[in-house]
Amino acid sequence: MSKRVVVTGMGAITPIGLSIGEFWQSVKEGRIGFAPITRFDTTDYKCHIAAEVKGFVGKDYMDFKTAKRMDLFGQFAVAAAKEAMEDSGIEMEKEDPYRAGVSVGSGVGGLLTLENEHIKLLNKGPNRVNPLMVPMMITNMAAGNISIQFGLKGKSLNVVTACTTGTNSIGEAFRTIQYGDADIMVAGGAESSVTPVGIAGFAALTALSTVNDPEKCSLPFDKNRSGFVMGEGAAIVVLEELEHAKARGAKIYAEITGYGCSSDAYHITSPQEDGAGAARAMLNAVEDGGIKPEDIYYINAHGTGTHHNDLFETRAIKLAFGEHAKSIKINSTKSMVGHLLGAAGAIEFVTCVKELEEGYLHRTVGYTTPDEEIDLDYCREPVTGDFKYALSNSLGFGGHNSTLLIRKYEG
Repeated sequence: MSKRVVVTGMGAITPIGLSIGEFWQSVKEGRIGFAPITRFDTTDYKCHIAAEVKGFVGKDYMDFKTAKRMDLFGQFAVAAAKEAMEDSGIEMEKEDPYRAGVSVGSGVGGLLTLENEHIKLLNKGPNRVNPLMVPMMITNMAAGNISIQFGLKGKSLNVVTACTTGTNSIGEAFRTIQYGDADIMVAGGAESSVTPVGIAGFAALTALSTVNDPEKCSLPFDKNRSGFVMGEGAAIVVLEELEHAKARGAKIYAEITGYGCSSDAYHITSPQEDGAGAARAMLNAVEDGGIKPEDIYYINAHGTGTHHNDLFETRAIKLAFGEHAKSIKINSTKSMVGHLLGAAGAIEFVTCVKELEEGYLHRTVGYTTPDEEIDLDYCREPVTGDFKYALSNSLGFGGHNSTLLIRKYEG
């Protein structure tokens, strides 16, 4: 018999807030995190704007020596995990550490470390490369450092599926508990790719917006959309088996009831044009949750603001839900924080949990001009009400599609 899985803790480091509380307040205010890049000189770049995390200091969340041994994405992950663990109220000395695991991924990993050490290699030779380069760079060290920091000795996973990483990480943690392999899983994603190579690479793909106006650079589903804006940060949640959470009197935010995946098997960067792959992931999640497609009222879309993604994701929603698609509210959190790559699905999952908890669906900030074929309801204004379910979509380079079904917790 499969176990029920609930959310009992959340943490976030984002371009619009360094905690869940700050982030969620910013979301409700429709604040954007876009501004000129400060990390390096962008004079020769096509793209000049990103959604950087502001005011973050690693040693505020861990000791200085520990922070120094991590790339920024790892620091973001541990900081968000610290908030999530504290929020959950879990006392690890009272738990079996082998029943508590980690599922945290990063799409790119320590790109800044790699760039800096490569410069050293070229300018000063191989003997000057940092001995900690490899453990700072590799993507699994977000999960590894969280495990070490909080004494989590159970299953430890590092899912890497490009922009679906955060969603897959939470989904695999959900499955782990559902199957009975753990009572507690710390799950999510982290990313920090606002670096010279990161921005240059995505700009070369023509994926990034080159608009220099922060108010108009990230316009998911809008006719004037011009690409995505690079974001960074981390979002981490604590998932628990329901009876375990109830036994210790935990606050329960929401329940995960479905998880669906598929692959386009089509193209390395473009989604499948008819949206069939993403549609299947959504329907798989709905079926996994034991509900009907007509029960879905709200979708937090992948919604990157690129021409292809928004068009093909709209087609996917229409394909999955038919006429009912016209009744579904759809929004894009990327309209405020940009695209956090491997952390995107995780921050969007957290957003869904807060929306269900408060009965408030945020608007897609900046959306003003409808596109002819992109003709569903993209939440030009916030929507309030009593919402039971949320679907959270992620689509990734390589054709990865994943969807989580979240239900308002009702006991």
